[in-house]
Amino acid sequence: MRYRRLGASELEISEIGLGSWLTLGHGVEAERSTACVRRAFEVGINFFDTANVYGKGAAESFLGETLGGIDRSSYILATKAYFPMSETDRGLSAFQIRKQCDASLKRLRTDYVDLYQCHRYDTETPLEETMDALTELVRTGKARYIGFSEWTVPQIEAALALPGVEPFVSSQPEYSMLYRKPEPGVIPFCARNGISQVVWSPLAQGALTGKYRPGTAPPPDSRAAHESMGPWMGRWRDDEVLTAVDRLRPIADGLGVPMVQVALAWVLREPNVASAITGASRPEQVDQNAAASGLTLDDDVLVAIDDALGDAVGP
Repeated sequence: MRYRRLGASELEISEIGLGSWLTLGHGVEAERSTACVRRAFEVGINFFDTANVYGKGAAESFLGETLGGIDRSSYILATKAYFPMSETDRGLSAFQIRKQCDASLKRLRTDYVDLYQCHRYDTETPLEETMDALTELVRTGKARYIGFSEWTVPQIEAALALPGVEPFVSSQPEYSMLYRKPEPGVIPFCARNGISQVVWSPLAQGALTGKYRPGTAPPPDSRAAHESMGPWMGRWRDDEVLTAVDRLRPIADGLGVPMVQVALAWVLREPNVASAITGASRPEQVDQNAAASGLTLDDDVLVAIDDALGDAVGP
């Protein structure tokens, strides 16, 4: 496993991270979830990403229990807040940031998180209030660093311009071969301002693993076939997309690696990406994801990938 510096922070995080959006502690059975976390440590993954809203706290509680007893300095723990936790608890007001951070720390069974992230931008709370509250978390030792997910360049720029607040060190956008929206604006702006990307859905909800074929039902043990996880795949289940993804098979075969590793290496070709956050429901998936670290794609391969995907590539 290789490691990259997270923005202007002192954190060195694994190029492959383990997320918990639809999996650990709520979408996947506890025994298999625990096995995935253990395997992550074995293969050198040290970056674990979660959020208060994942399973309404279940993912954080699972990680708190599973990581208990492990040297706290041996892993990087990130969580987020913004989405509703109840009818009245949502957003990024100072009150909510304090309340949700304290609740997350309790579930995670830790005194601090390494990275506390705004899960989205809160248009109903003054930015100054949000940034002051995040700064308070850092200066009281509850978070080492702060980040955001799916903010626009003007939103990021406005936060960085505020005086006396802690700077962001991370951005968490959706980013994959099939979804490239961050490329023209967010990535270059962040690169100039000491902010790294820790990207979510680098495998397009599993579509880029090659396990789904056009015109056929998804494998019964796959995310797409799962009652709660399947609907989140959205357009990545469309036959047009899966047909384009199928054209990546010869490229992966020519490199002698699985398609999943080509997709993760593609994301990691971008120097501003510090980590690709992956999900896993079985330990062998953790192995396969981790093996993408250090894989380099030359220019000819990158051109072939673009040609293969064609119009299936999103914004």
